[in-house]
Amino acid sequence: MHVTVTAVGPDNRGLADPIVHYVATAGANIHEIQMYDHDSERQFAMFLRMEWPADEEPVAVLRQRMRDIGEAKGLAIRTWSREEHSRPPRLAICTTHRPETPLALLRDIRDKRLKATPAVIIGNRDSCRGIAEQFEVPFVNIGDARGEPDNDLFTSLIDQYEIDYVILARYMRILPASICWEFAGGRIINLHHGLLPSFPGPQPYADAYARRMLTFGATAHFIVPELDAGNQTIHQETFSVLPGTSLDEVIRLGQSDNEPRCLSEGVRRVVDREVELHFHRVVSSQARTP
Repeated sequence: MHVTVTAVGPDNRGLADPIVHYVATAGANIHEIQMYDHDSERQFAMFLRMEWPADEEPVAVLRQRMRDIGEAKGLAIRTWSREEHSRPPRLAICTTHRPETPLALLRDIRDKRLKATPAVIIGNRDSCRGIAEQFEVPFVNIGDARGEPDNDLFTSLIDQYEIDYVILARYMRILPASICWEFAGGRIINLHHGLLPSFPGPQPYADAYARRMLTFGATAHFIVPELDAGNQTIHQETFSVLPGTSLDEVIRLGQSDNEPRCLSEGVRRVVDREVELHFHRVVSSQARTP
């Protein structure tokens, strides 16, 4: 069974050893290990991807053993496997203001184009509460009066609702590195409203327009702790306009149609297990290699 383990906490000596020792002794085939020691923050982070002998020890038992190690070492350790449950994957759809992308996901799930369960909608603003009520999905606002999110609450909601994938559907806040590590390994999917790598940043439509582009696009990609790691693109969608089209019209076309289509297809590829994230690179599951 394909299993990932993440560990995050204050830096100290000997943090990785008990984790690696336990899974190796139990007969796991370790495919990938990443460990980072952030000296400036004195934070330790670890990601482990492995093939776990679930017929000999269930994942639930492994999860408890990891929790025991976490308590002893002062680490937040999470054990996750997409294969543990026969149910559809559970999604946390994260929003700020724009309703188009979460609405597209919810419609695709309703119409069975996307085989997933919308477990919760998390917002740092109340703008998408009405959509959640329309589709009878729990909504939680984690933002203060200025929209600044409570990231501890964010993390606890992911655990509480047993989320498999976190979908940033135009969620206009940068996730802290600790959250990226806690749910590493291809569990966080973001929509960027521009074509990467050519147009990063907060205003990709304006940037492309200033360069007299006639083709614009959006990118669905996995989130990794290192913002400049690259190679995490899942799917891209584009649209073209005639010369002389206004920037406002370009933005309208992108937000109303192209962005929702891009994110929905990106999430579908992950949910249907067509693509996975290995060593910070997106790979085809049909040609999976350790």
